[in-house]
Amino acid sequence: MTSSLTLLQARRIALEAQGLARERPTNTPGTREVGRILAQLQLLQIDSVNVLSRSHYLPLFARLGPYDRTLLDRLSSRAPRRLVEYWAHEASLVLPELFPYLVSTQSRKWASASSLPTEVRQVLSNRILELLSASRPLTAAEVQDRIGHSEQKRTGQWGWNWSSAKRVLEDLFQQGLISSAGRTAQFERRYALTEKVMPDPALANLDIPPADAYLHLTERAARALGIGTTRCLADYFRIPVKAATTAVHVLVQRGTLIPVSVATWKQPAYRYAGSVLPRAATGRALLSPFDSLVFERRRLESLFGFHYRIEIYTPAEKRTYGYYVLPFLLRDCMAARVDLKADRAQGQLLVRAAHGEPSMPADTAVELAAELVLMAGWLGLDEVIVEPRGNLSAQLAAQMAEEYAGN
Repeated sequence: MTSSLTLLQARRIALEAQGLARERPTNTPGTREVGRILAQLQLLQIDSVNVLSRSHYLPLFARLGPYDRTLLDRLSSRAPRRLVEYWAHEASLVLPELFPYLVSTQSRKWASASSLPTEVRQVLSNRILELLSASRPLTAAEVQDRIGHSEQKRTGQWGWNWSSAKRVLEDLFQQGLISSAGRTAQFERRYALTEKVMPDPALANLDIPPADAYLHLTERAARALGIGTTRCLADYFRIPVKAATTAVHVLVQRGTLIPVSVATWKQPAYRYAGSVLPRAATGRALLSPFDSLVFERRRLESLFGFHYRIEIYTPAEKRTYGYYVLPFLLRDCMAARVDLKADRAQGQLLVRAAHGEPSMPADTAVELAAELVLMAGWLGLDEVIVEPRGNLSAQLAAQMAEEYAGN
């Protein structure tokens, strides 16, 4: 039996599941609040771009408001860790209990050492594992120096000029034999044996059959998303659609997933049985390009009518909206998008461009201005500067002037 949902109902289920349907708590967020959001999302995607803030910090701000970022650092880099790094949607901080399920399902061939001669790979693997078994966590450069490995740096393949030692490190990381004990200020992994990183060393060696892992990850994805198609559920942890299809069938039989039809959706959808449909969505948030609500761009467009693509790798003259563009969620509407940059030297949050959506609510500029002031304060910046690009920029600049005049 398939039940029917309006598009607005589907939106609110999705927002509630992702912790974005309600106004933020007024108290200062602590470990308990951060832990609650982490339990909802399951993962925080990592990215090296730091034009605004490292991406893994932004989802918690979107849901909790100004929180102490060192709290997240402690949870992911000090024992007993509440988050560990591994491949999930992409490179991500994940709940430790997910690690054994991910190891048996994730594969990134580009990050492997399969192109190296077998003997070279084996020798380097043995030397690295022996080193890390007796040392503190080490960066790739420190590992290479300690094992005395050197080779002429290649000049081709910009951005991927990894040494053989680095390739073997990434291969061992993918196998789950070594992990990241945290990141340096330069965003380099500090490698350590996985059993030394896990809060429970048994997680490092737990062998989960792939079929069981796919089933578990699909259920976790459904819980985090609230509602979605099979493709949406597969994308959350980047598992094969075929495996997710099999898992969805089992979860429907168990009553964990409920088949639903959503107005305007062409594909069958599934609602997590424990999901909640709030009467209204009252929150607002600036969403990182790597936020879990916007992972699957087709789902985002189907839910909100919001076409979104990140343009970091697009030449500047061909960009439509800007370099680092954050969608602005206002209640149950993707109201606008802003291209943001933190000018730390000048103490300014720069709005390089501000574009409103055709269906944006009348109070979009007011709410966005307040959100930008909040974000600037969280980032330790003194003021927000709105540059004259985009159809919302003039209105937003005027509202910012009122914000500062009122303070």
